[in-house]
Amino acid sequence: MTIRVVLADDQPLVRASLQMVITDAPDLEVVGEAGDGAKAAELAETLAPDVVVMDIRMPGTDGIEATRLIAAGRSGARVLMLTTFDDDEYVYGSLRAGASGFLVKDMALDDILGAIRVVSAGDSLIAPKVTRRLIADFAARPADSAEPAAASPRSLDGITGREGEVLTLIGSGLNNAEIADRLCISVTTAKTYVSRLLTKLDARDRVHLVILAYEAGLVTTADRE
Repeated sequence: MTIRVVLADDQPLVRASLQMVITDAPDLEVVGEAGDGAKAAELAETLAPDVVVMDIRMPGTDGIEATRLIAAGRSGARVLMLTTFDDDEYVYGSLRAGASGFLVKDMALDDILGAIRVVSAGDSLIAPKVTRRLIADFAARPADSAEPAAASPRSLDGITGREGEVLTLIGSGLNNAEIADRLCISVTTAKTYVSRLLTKLDARDRVHLVILAYEAGLVTTADRE
């Protein structure tokens, strides 16, 4: 099944580079391009792509507002953000807007293709060099605040002890295979636990589970160091 992609970036050369490499992938197809966030949100609604690869900094409606519009719409499109190492505030806003993953613009094109596939499959992708620090900082910030603050404890009523262990490992950055190895369970069982956590905690994706793990105090910044 072909993964349908919309590219949103105000730099034509970036869009052209991504389109070239996506066109060469047999399972990916570019169905639309946008040079600003408003157009990206419009294309998401009219074309219903699987993934929108979204630049954060664009004129007019930026990528964060466009992500918010897409998340509130009915297309079901998932958003994969483009960021740089020093764009912390933009990433915080993207998380709150509903982004499912983050890419760094200097990543290898093959890695970007892999990220599109991951997000399309319903999982989330966090660029390790950027977002381990960002997620930790984000979870310690109240909404709409630019200053770090202690996270408010979040209730995890209803989840089992084993589910709590899995949530802790998700918050620590482990993928399903690593969780399975750590807990001596199968990868299929690990996936089942993740699915249960998404349902019980009303989380939109794995990135949201990472945030909830921090908010609940299961993981701290020190745990990541």
